[in-house]
Amino acid sequence: MKGSANLNLMIKSARRAAKSLLRDFGEVENLQVSMKGAGDFVSKADLAAEEIIKEDLLDGRPTYGWLAEESEEITGSDPTRRWLVDPLDGTTNFLHGLPHWAISIALEHKGEVVTGVILDPIKDEIFFAEKGQGAWLNETRLRVSARARLMESIFATGLPRRVRQNSHSKSLEEVRNLLPVCAGIRRWGSAALDLAYVAAGRYEGYWDRELNAWDLAAGLIILRESGGLAESINPGKNILYDGEVIAANALVFEKFQKLIRK
Repeated sequence: MKGSANLNLMIKSARRAAKSLLRDFGEVENLQVSMKGAGDFVSKADLAAEEIIKEDLLDGRPTYGWLAEESEEITGSDPTRRWLVDPLDGTTNFLHGLPHWAISIALEHKGEVVTGVILDPIKDEIFFAEKGQGAWLNETRLRVSARARLMESIFATGLPRRVRQNSHSKSLEEVRNLLPVCAGIRRWGSAALDLAYVAAGRYEGYWDRELNAWDLAAGLIILRESGGLAESINPGKNILYDGEVIAANALVFEKFQKLIRK
C-alpha cells in the first residue's frame, strides 16, 4: 500500500526508534530502571525511544500537537492535529526480557484518529491504517476473524493491576463470566498489540480498563479499518478519554459485550 506522507513519516520514525529499543532489549539485564508507580516501570530505553519519535514527528510537522506517555503535552499552532505516541507499549515485558512489546504512533485530526502505526520490532510486524484506506500488516490486507461462536473464540484482556480495587474486581468477574463459554483468554501485556491482533483475526475480541489515549489510538483505527467494532465499556463514552474498551469482530461483538457489561 502506498500511504500518505504522514503515514510514511510515522513508519520511518517507528523503525528508527525500534533500532534503539532492540539494542537495549539485547542488553536488558544492564538497563537502569526507576520506579514510576505501582508495578509500572520506566527505563532509559523508553525515554530514548520517545525522544527519537518526538524529534522526527515534530521536525517533520512542527505545527502539530503532541501527547505521549513520558513527556509533557505540547499544543501545536495547528490545534486540529495532534500526535499520540506510546514509544514502548509493554514496558514490563521489555524489562523482563519478554519479546512482546511495540511502538504505537497515531495521528488525531479534529478529535478523530485518522492514521495509526503499531510496530512489533521483535517479530518485524508493522500494523498500520489510514481512515478509509483499510488496515495492513506489512504487505497484507487485514481482516478481523470470521468466527461467530464464542466457544471457538479467543479473547484478550489486560487485567488491570490493583490501582483501583473496583476495576480489578470487575475484571476478575468478567473473566469468570467469559471463561466457561469461550476457547480461552490471553493476557500478553500490550494493549496496542492486543487491538492489532483482533484486527488480524488472531483474537476474536479484547477488553481492558485504565488505559490512556496513547495506548489505544493507533490500535483503534487499525481495528476499525479491518472491519472490527470497538466501544467504551461504559456505553456512549469516548474510548480514548474514558480509558475503557471492548473490541471484537462484528459476529461475536453483541454476545461478547453482554458478558462484559453484565
